[in-house]
Amino acid sequence: MNQKDKELFGFVDRAGKATYAGDGKVEKIPERPGFIELTYSENDLTYRDSYTGHYRSRGMEVVRKKGVPVWTSMYGGGMVGGKEQLAGETFDFLKRAMSAGEPGFASFRGPHTFQDGEWKYTYKQEGDVNEFSGYEEIYYKGELVFFHRVIGGLVKNR
Repeated sequence: MNQKDKELFGFVDRAGKATYAGDGKVEKIPERPGFIELTYSENDLTYRDSYTGHYRSRGMEVVRKKGVPVWTSMYGGGMVGGKEQLAGETFDFLKRAMSAGEPGFASFRGPHTFQDGEWKYTYKQEGDVNEFSGYEEIYYKGELVFFHRVIGGLVKNR
C-alpha cells in the first residue's frame, strides 16, 4: 500500500472506531431522513456513516476531501431470523470486535477473528482501500446470530 492509501485507510479506521464502534456523535438532522448518521472529521477529510434499520440494516460510509466524495463503502445484513432477542448484546460485541486491531491486517470492519467468552466474531476481506469486499459473522455459543456483507473503494471523478 502506498503512502496515500495508508493515510486514507488510517483515516477510515480512526473514523469507524470513533463513530459507530465508539458510540460517536449522531447527527440531529441527517442528510437522509429516516437514517441514523454519525460523523467524524480531521483537517480537510470528513466521514459520514449513514444507516437505516435495526435488526436488519443497510448503510453507507462516505469519505469526502474538501467536500468531494473520494471513498465509499456499503454494507448490509443483520440479525439472523429468530435471534433478534440477542440484538443488544450482539451489537455491543460487534463494537468491541470492530475496535480490536490486528497487526498487518488493513480491515474495514474488525480483525480476522475476535472472541470474548461465548461470543466469536469472524471477518474475511479481499482487497484494500482502493477496492474491497468483506463478510463478517457473529456467533453466540457456536451458533450464527449476525452477518454483514460490505463492499467499497475509491471514488474517482473526472
